[in-house]
Amino acid sequence: MCRYAMSIYKPHYACFECKKVFKRKLLKDVNRDMNETSPAKCPQCGNLMADMGLDFKAPASKDIKSWQHVKSLYSVGITFHSCGCTGPGYIPADRERLIAFLREKMLAFQQQLAFWRARVAPGDKAARDREISKSWEYLAKIPRVRRSKKEAVSNEEAKKYWLERIYEVEQKLSLVEGQ
Repeated sequence: MCRYAMSIYKPHYACFECKKVFKRKLLKDVNRDMNETSPAKCPQCGNLMADMGLDFKAPASKDIKSWQHVKSLYSVGITFHSCGCTGPGYIPADRERLIAFLREKMLAFQQQLAFWRARVAPGDKAARDREISKSWEYLAKIPRVRRSKKEAVSNEEAKKYWLERIYEVEQKLSLVEGQ
């Protein structure tokens, strides 16, 4: 996180029931021995609030459709967290774009899975080097925690990883499409 952002920004918490946003004081500003893990409760209704990130700008409280969209974004894990320097990344503007975004993500994950299902593991260093130069965009998408520089990830590990990602997106799509 940027030092500049740490000194300026306060976390934005949204209450979907009251359709209000509150900036929360950092607990370490109040008591240096406290941490930021205690839940944020809405000062108006007392319900738990959603941590929307530093760059969240709330819609007007009367804009019900926008609040429903923000709630949909939050339900699928899309928030406005960043250090403030580069922004939170792509945020779909409405329900249709959110569904399209999730479907594109699913397609990309399915393409990854297809690669790993068809892949024949290289037998020697020369074959591995050829595979890296030819298929690096597939090989590099497995997170570093799942692979090491010295050992290649196995096809089974990669297939399991992409199946889990596909399942996660399917769950998110069913949430959004069911609303």
